[in-house]
Amino acid sequence: MSLTVKVVQPSGILDSTKANQFEQEISEIIEAGADIVLVDLKDVTFMDSSGLRVLVSAFKTVQAAKSKLAVCSVNHQVRMLFELASVDRFLDIFANREEFSNSLVSSDSSR
Repeated sequence: MSLTVKVVQPSGILDSTKANQFEQEISEIIEAGADIVLVDLKDVTFMDSSGLRVLVSAFKTVQAAKSKLAVCSVNHQVRMLFELASVDRFLDIFANREEFSNSLVSSDSSR
C-alpha cells in the first residue's frame, strides 16, 4: 500500500494575510484524498497566532479525514511558538524532508 503525500510549502510571514490561503490549500489537498500532508516551513521566516491557528485547524481537518499532518524544517521562532502553545505535543515535527521521508520508509517496513 503506498501513501499519497502532499507537501504544502508556505513562505515568508505566516500571519492573518496568508492564513486563509494556507487553510484553503490544506483543505483542497485533503479533499483530493492525500493520506499525509507535510507542511514544510523552511521558507517561513515568522509565524504569528493566526498562522498557528490555521496549523491547528489544519491538524483537526486532516484528522477528521483520517489522514495525517506532519511539519518539517521549523525555524527557532516557530519552534518556540509551538512549544509555548504546546502544539509540539501533538504535531509530528521533523528536522527536514529527508527525516520525514526516512520515517515513512521505516514505518512502511514495520507493517
